[in-house]
Amino acid sequence: MSAAAAAGKGPVGVGVIGAGNISKQYLDNLTVFPDLKVLVIADLFEEAAQARAKEYGIPEWGGVEKALSHPGVEIIVNLTIPAAHVEVATAAVNAGKHVWTEKPFSLDRQSGLGLLKAADAAGIRLGTAPDTFLGAGLQTARRIIERGDIGTPLTAMTTFQTPGPETWHPNPAFLFQTGAGPLFDMGPYYLTALVQTFGSIRKVAAVGSKAKEVRVIGSGPKAGEEFAVEVPTHVSAMAQFENGASSHSVFSFESPRVRMGFVEITGTEATLSLPDPNFFDGDIRLWRAGDEDWTAIPATGPANGRGMGVLDMARSLRAGVPHRATGDLAYHVLDTMVSITESMESGAFVNVTSNAPVSAAVPEDWAPETATL
Repeated sequence: MSAAAAAGKGPVGVGVIGAGNISKQYLDNLTVFPDLKVLVIADLFEEAAQARAKEYGIPEWGGVEKALSHPGVEIIVNLTIPAAHVEVATAAVNAGKHVWTEKPFSLDRQSGLGLLKAADAAGIRLGTAPDTFLGAGLQTARRIIERGDIGTPLTAMTTFQTPGPETWHPNPAFLFQTGAGPLFDMGPYYLTALVQTFGSIRKVAAVGSKAKEVRVIGSGPKAGEEFAVEVPTHVSAMAQFENGASSHSVFSFESPRVRMGFVEITGTEATLSLPDPNFFDGDIRLWRAGDEDWTAIPATGPANGRGMGVLDMARSLRAGVPHRATGDLAYHVLDTMVSITESMESGAFVNVTSNAPVSAAVPEDWAPETATL
């Protein structure tokens, strides 16, 4: 194991692999959190890595091996396309680096379990998006639920509906391939929020459909180009949790009307409307029995954005305590999505055998902008 795999002192060195669109959202934060130091950015297209490095003042750039072999890097932030997540994460583990990877954790159970086992054997930490549940919005909702304001949580409903990302994304074909679609692309946000509320999912049932076999890119330099649709673009799924609670979720790229971020948790005493789980902040509303309208509750705590999970991982590494957005949590969400896919194909309930820890709450005074290491 390299020295990078052992907890040291001072800011934690970070290497970013993947200089695409999502890298800007991460680097806006990773480069200003004082407990992190971005040392290198890498990409298969080295010119893209160079451009990002110059944009954010990152001292080194190059191909993937540049980040994997960098002696100062302790955490690799894997922002590659979904099909490359496990390959790049495994290479980082083999290089003795801790890994933060974008969602989905993997595209199938076998490769996901293989990555978990490899990291465990090497003493390497795995962290995985989404880290939105660490933000003020969902953490405030968690505090409301845990102090009993809605009674015992019983059920949940979630909805994500859009016409599809080809209307705005300049290169959307990968979002309609195996490992993506509305379920694998957006499901991690909603399912992670539900698992953090109710605990592990025990069984699922689902139906799915695909309205079009071919879609057309609507913007950017490839506008007008057609691409094949490989996965269901509308998914309706039910889940039952280990505590007996249940949920119903819709994930769709087929709706002219946009409905995003709808999450309601109903308890024995009240219903709580959560903020959009794709964001770190947002409105929270409570409706108690007998109320005539919703009561607005402001979110409190940090809401810096993507990269909060990397920072939590870095601070936890230094402190020798568990981080919050773990590989086990991400694998359970992946296992659930694969089970939903199997249910769509079989028309039957599918049991989910993996388990996910409910992560420690984030303190309201947790301060990403403060140097602590």
